[in-house]
Amino acid sequence: MKSEIDVLLVEDDSVDVLGFRRVFGESSDPVNLHVVNQGMEALKFLESCQREDLPDLIILDLNMPVMGGLEFLGTIKSQSEHKRIPVVVMTTSREKEDIEKSYELGASGYMVKPLEHDQFAEKVNHLRNYWTACERFDFLDR
Repeated sequence: MKSEIDVLLVEDDSVDVLGFRRVFGESSDPVNLHVVNQGMEALKFLESCQREDLPDLIILDLNMPVMGGLEFLGTIKSQSEHKRIPVVVMTTSREKEDIEKSYELGASGYMVKPLEHDQFAEKVNHLRNYWTACERFDFLDR
């Protein structure tokens, strides 16, 4: 099993992307962060990956242009080659419908992004610490 964690961040807000980069960059655990800014780009990224290069985790915003997060989530969870990749939705939406739909479509978790930088960094740190401590699925064993 590889020692670093590969994360695909699907996020269109450049300030949030910088926040994720900062928190993951400060980690003592090796994190390889790939960033795309909307669902169609994320699909292309996943399709271009060899099995061994698929991300260990996808962090997904919901409100994006072209292909939103829920549409992306529904698409990958219906694909046999991508459905096992854990997806954590991290978005500003507190809407009950978004939370319920995310879990119905197969999200592994749902987090509301705090607006204040320190709280945002703390939440991303918790997410990073949890997923770097988890045992990860080895796609080569499928």
